[in-house]
Amino acid sequence: MVYAIVRAGGRQEKVSVGSELLIDRVGGGTPAAGTTLQLAPLLLVDGATVTSEASALSGVTVTAEVVDEVKGPKITILRYKNKTGYRKRQGHRQKHTRVRITAIDS
Repeated sequence: MVYAIVRAGGRQEKVSVGSELLIDRVGGGTPAAGTTLQLAPLLLVDGATVTSEASALSGVTVTAEVVDEVKGPKITILRYKNKTGYRKRQGHRQKHTRVRITAIDS
């Protein structure tokens, strides 16, 4: 079984061909579904062979395809100060990109 550890959205994710993952939104605008991305590999495991050298990983490409744009769960922020009547509510939903790994080429 071949899998790789890639850097995506400030985190490290374990991926194999066909797996889907959520990463932070890529690009300034919304990427269209079907566009391809290149993810930077940090480690490659091919059966019993483990590759972690930067020189060997320079020839490895992990290709992903954008599936769609989704929003994360709603997070509520509440600020409150005692005895002053100050209350402030705010909400936030992080935007994510769902990608499917299409190839790991070494």
